[in-house]
Amino acid sequence: MYVCPACAKSYRMSVKLLFPVHLLPCLSAAYSDSDEYDRPMACPQQYDGATELSGIFVDKPEANITGVAGQDVMITIKVDSTTLVRKPTMKWLKGKWMDLNSKAGKHFQFKETYDRNTKIYTYEMKIVKLVAGDAGGYRCEVTAKDKCDSCTFEIAVNAAAQEQAPVDDLAAFKRSAGGEDDGDLDFSALLKAAKKKKRPEAEKIDVWELLKSAHPNDYEKIAFEYGITDLRGMLKRLKKMKTVEIKPMEAFLKRLESCYSVEKGKKIVLTCEVVDPNVQVKWLKNGQEIKSSAKYVMEAIGNIRTLTINRTTLADDAAYECVVGEEKSFTEVFVKEPPVTIAILMDDYHVVVGERVEFEIEVSEEGAHVMWYFEEEELTKNTEKIRIKKDGKKHTLTILEATLDDIGMYHAWTNGGHTKGELEVEEKELQVLQDIADLTVKATDQAVFKCEVSDDKVTGKWFKDGVEVLPSERIKMTHIGRIHKLVIDDVLPSDAGDYTFVPEGYALSLSAKLNFLEIKIDYVPRQDPPKIHLDTTGNMVSQNTIIVVAGNKLRLDVEISGEPAPTVVWSKGDIPITDAEGRVRVEARKDLSCFVIEGAEREDEGNYSIVVTNPAGTDTAKLFVKIVDVPDPPENVKCTGVGEETANIIWEPPTFDGGAPVKGYLMERRKKGSSRWTKLNFDVYESTTYEAKRMIEGVFYEMRVFAINAIGMSAPSAVSKPFMPIAPTSEPARLVVHDVTDTTCTLKWLPPEKIGAGGLDGYVIEYCKEGDTEWVVANVELCEKQNYTVRNLPVGEKMNFRVIAKNMAGASPPATLAQPVTIREIMELPKIRLPRELRTKYIRRVGEKINLTIPFQGKPRPVATWTKDGEPVDQKKVGVRNSFVDSILFIRSAERDHSGKYELVLKIENMEDRASIDIRIIEKPGPPLKVNVVEVWGFNAALEWEPPTDDGNCEITGYTIQKADKKTMEWFTVYEHNRRTSCTASDLIMGNEYVFRIYSENLCGSSDDPGLSQNTALITKTALDYKPPNFKEKDQTCQPKFTQPLVDRSLVAGYTTTISCAVRGFPKPKIVWLRNKMILADNPKYMMFNNQGVLTLNIRKPSQWDGGCYVCRAVNDLGTDEVQCKIEIRVPKEPGDEEKEQ
Repeated sequence: MYVCPACAKSYRMSVKLLFPVHLLPCLSAAYSDSDEYDRPMACPQQYDGATELSGIFVDKPEANITGVAGQDVMITIKVDSTTLVRKPTMKWLKGKWMDLNSKAGKHFQFKETYDRNTKIYTYEMKIVKLVAGDAGGYRCEVTAKDKCDSCTFEIAVNAAAQEQAPVDDLAAFKRSAGGEDDGDLDFSALLKAAKKKKRPEAEKIDVWELLKSAHPNDYEKIAFEYGITDLRGMLKRLKKMKTVEIKPMEAFLKRLESCYSVEKGKKIVLTCEVVDPNVQVKWLKNGQEIKSSAKYVMEAIGNIRTLTINRTTLADDAAYECVVGEEKSFTEVFVKEPPVTIAILMDDYHVVVGERVEFEIEVSEEGAHVMWYFEEEELTKNTEKIRIKKDGKKHTLTILEATLDDIGMYHAWTNGGHTKGELEVEEKELQVLQDIADLTVKATDQAVFKCEVSDDKVTGKWFKDGVEVLPSERIKMTHIGRIHKLVIDDVLPSDAGDYTFVPEGYALSLSAKLNFLEIKIDYVPRQDPPKIHLDTTGNMVSQNTIIVVAGNKLRLDVEISGEPAPTVVWSKGDIPITDAEGRVRVEARKDLSCFVIEGAEREDEGNYSIVVTNPAGTDTAKLFVKIVDVPDPPENVKCTGVGEETANIIWEPPTFDGGAPVKGYLMERRKKGSSRWTKLNFDVYESTTYEAKRMIEGVFYEMRVFAINAIGMSAPSAVSKPFMPIAPTSEPARLVVHDVTDTTCTLKWLPPEKIGAGGLDGYVIEYCKEGDTEWVVANVELCEKQNYTVRNLPVGEKMNFRVIAKNMAGASPPATLAQPVTIREIMELPKIRLPRELRTKYIRRVGEKINLTIPFQGKPRPVATWTKDGEPVDQKKVGVRNSFVDSILFIRSAERDHSGKYELVLKIENMEDRASIDIRIIEKPGPPLKVNVVEVWGFNAALEWEPPTDDGNCEITGYTIQKADKKTMEWFTVYEHNRRTSCTASDLIMGNEYVFRIYSENLCGSSDDPGLSQNTALITKTALDYKPPNFKEKDQTCQPKFTQPLVDRSLVAGYTTTISCAVRGFPKPKIVWLRNKMILADNPKYMMFNNQGVLTLNIRKPSQWDGGCYVCRAVNDLGTDEVQCKIEIRVPKEPGDEEKEQ
């Protein structure tokens, strides 16, 4: 990779091409027509000379900075802003056009700080881990409205310390493996091949003498042969050793510009001018011929040759050539890519281990390049864990299964924007949705242990009395979704014990007890009262209360004894339950009565009773079934306050807690319009007030809350109203006193430096007396301007003033004057500042508008009055408006009677100042009077007249006299601008009778009507016989001869100049101008004049290609003569270029 010194453009070199002509189009164009190889070329970005240069740098970097490869370099610049009216803008550039701000990222880091006390901005550029490619020239430019300053510095990169080997004369021109352009110049293969061929030792050859005598096309071959890889250094040394002869461009009248700049997607036209209008040209792009197509349009119009490139892309950023035979004209096209902005920013994520995370952004253009970073590590490839996807404008970074190692900040960079999102990962917390219940079963019955956890992927093991339970034909274990079951068929007495379920990977266990009910068969008397044997273990919290989770099944087996077999009746309240089928039913078995509720609901809660009856008696038991459920959603979620990155959220507890106390809440938020919710907490939050943090200012958010009790988590609450985190602005800047009177004080200030997303609604101005602490608001409504006049202040008091900026987030910190202000007006003498153009006669035409603004000064406010010719002005004819600083006199349509001497009188008490303005309104004059032919003789007539009565309020500047033959009455002008009131009309035709008319003239023009002659002039015929004298005409013919030669000139490029000479000859010779033996014709750059033999050639804005030998040739039938001169065009060099040469 070679970096062109002219435009800082990188070019990839190929060993198949020869160096100056084919490899570097931009560099070759500079070398082929210059005697200095390192002459800088014009770049697309030029410095705007209209901006004022001012030394506003307080601290600059050193001119030469040396760094070591692999280490960091910090460049610091300080700018003094005390004289600036707005915040300065800093640009960091490499070379002449590469904007480093668009390269901000991991390698180039920029920082800006501001010291309010010293008013100094500090700008820092940090280059992380220097590489050889960072070496070169840098420039920083700071601009602030009409002020600008810049400084340049060089960065040199040294390789890490290594053992130094002996070097020869060429060592300075050989790069190491870590060189600046290593890998891009593609020299390594050739050098390796050269190393393999060990040449026998030969006598030493002076390579520089060999290069001096060689053709430039052989430079590359010699460089490879002798191991020179730094071609740029080789060329600079050769430049000092010999002078390069300039080969004239004979095929081109006007070459291509040195470079062109175009925005991506726009059209660009490359234009050059050839000598031969019939010659065929070829257009090349990076050495390859371009074929005509819809994208590339080639045109030939006369000597003009154009190449039009439509809809430019980044692929069109290349070197172009126009070839005429063996002649070539080079240029380079720079395609500027518009900055790609980020339309939809990245969201934050709060997930648990194993969840999928998708960071998604949307950019402004399809196909844009987006760089993804995790902290400072760039993510470039898809891995087993990470997927990077591009779909039109959408770009997605997907983490398939999040782990604790993925916690951190993720960044997305484009060349015009940056966004970031934070990923927080927490370990999973397993929640028990249904615990295992104790069981009491009889022999040969089935025992079912059931539990439910929050994660359906969790597996586990069952234990009995600490020993793992293994599956068999009688014992089965199932796992369906979140439900785990242990089923024991044909229960045996040995199955009684403590059963435990342990989820794998969690320090958690669920336990329950299996009770075996042994049935003893004894002799029972025939009359045995009924008895209810109610088990008080298991689901019973107390002897008469049973708690059931909503949605679960309640099965209550009650053992009943009695002889004969008693009758069982279940009731809820006073309503008996008789259904044997359905959701709530009673099942009858021998010696057992089973009460079943399938899918318990809140309505099933209540008091239940069981009554058993036989002839021997009655027994009764009462139960209370309590249904517990997840709570209702919280209510009235709303935002009560916001900050720059925070928001305060409150809500009300759920109206129904589900039968179990609410343990706490979980909060989620999302950006308005997004469908993705982000969890804000994983641990249960007990309060009903929460401060959400890490929010983006200016973005609308929505919140929702979940309630949690021992049973589980409620449905989400209603979404809150959208709210925006915003913060008040910073304090207004640079508060100063602009004016003070006896009762008022005018303040001025600048907007706050930090406004934020909340914008700026206006300002509040407050004041208080010195020593008081109570501030008084001066303005009822917000002031939108940056100035305000506080009125009705006490005279002579010292007052403190402060200004507060307000927006929708509230009030900013106040900006307070450092010292109190004494309310007392300062006397200032009245002074009229009459504009220069009004100090002489002010002349306007009838009908024109007159608007005169006369500035003045004085305190207190002076009284301004106008008079005309000593009398007050008529307000109906002349308008007057007075302000604090000026007086305006205006006339909508000027008339003649508006003319006169106007005087402005400015008074303050007994002091005054005066200024006079002489206004004259003019119009066209009237016709001359008493036009009379006073005498006729020969072919002449003498005329006299009197000036017009109405001179149009302006001096008569002349008269126009016209004549007409009475036969045809066609008028012909005899004299124009005749200043006297008499004239003689000559060359009249014999036999004709003439009439005359005269127009008078002044500054407005000629009079509308002429003055006609009262009599006529008759030219009578006379019997005259004219005999011409006999004389021999002198022969005036002579061949051309230059009486004044051309003079050699040395010109500065870009400044129009003329060269002139003088010639005589008869017949009038034909003049031909030539440059370098080429005729200058039909070229708008050259303008040729011939005035009475004085010949002038005007060269408009000459460039360096306009130099040479100029010839002026005069030709007529008698001979030819010519003169010549040499023109040298000098191109001024920029200061930065001289430093680079040194």
